[in-house]
Amino acid sequence: MAELKFYTYPSCTSCRKTKKWLIENQIIFEERHLFRQTPTVEELKFLLSLTSEGLDEILATRSQSFKDLNLEIDDLPLSKVVELIVENPKLLRRPILTDGKQLVVGYQPEHLGTFCRKRKLFPAV
Repeated sequence: MAELKFYTYPSCTSCRKTKKWLIENQIIFEERHLFRQTPTVEELKFLLSLTSEGLDEILATRSQSFKDLNLEIDDLPLSKVVELIVENPKLLRRPILTDGKQLVVGYQPEHLGTFCRKRKLFPAV
């Protein structure tokens, strides 16, 4: 069983780069298509519990989907924001990689390396 869950969207450039990095480094992961296997309310709450910056870390506030909502997110209860994300997963930053204890959001090779080294996920040489 994969230790890592990789929330992705195949046409996303950052997702493709992250997936390529994981494969090149022989990291085993479970891939979840964000739009076909949308995270549940419970999964989103769990992912939020792993963030250090809360919604700011996983919400794609610069996306057109977010702008189209024309909402003041800070005025909404967290439960409503989570429901909005479940209804429209394009509101999530991509990709999201987690081991159930920590997250890496976006394509960040330096963070991916540190994340995988700390968890001893690189194959033995």
